[in-house]
Amino acid sequence: QVHLVESGGGLVQAGDSLRLSCAASQRSYGSDSMAWFRQAPGKEREFVAVLTWIGNIYYSDSVKGRFTISRDNTKNTLYLQMNSLKSDDTAVYYCASTARAFSNGSFIRTQEYDSWGQGTQVTVSS
Repeated sequence: QVHLVESGGGLVQAGDSLRLSCAASQRSYGSDSMAWFRQAPGKEREFVAVLTWIGNIYYSDSVKGRFTISRDNTKNTLYLQMNSLKSDDTAVYYCASTARAFSNGSFIRTQEYDSWGQGTQVTVSS
């Protein structure tokens, strides 16, 4: 497993931006696919974005055009740039990693990932 630590969450107003970071341990980082999920109170954890180990990127429809996922392999860090934030984006954000190969859009499933961070809270006030 990869050890993951998220940071960068906070309280912002609607329309603001935030950048989340996820620092990963050295082992296996370079060959893992990395993703962001989020979980709002009373809701299931949901897929936000994934950057596969070969460089493919996918976003959920709810964040497409507003969020950007990226990674800096020199720093073993995954990022999520979040722009035009809405109150619906309020949630705990988690990064996750996996060495599995995805199929048929399986990257949206939490079960595909074997390492998770502790989460960082993002609150967007309207």
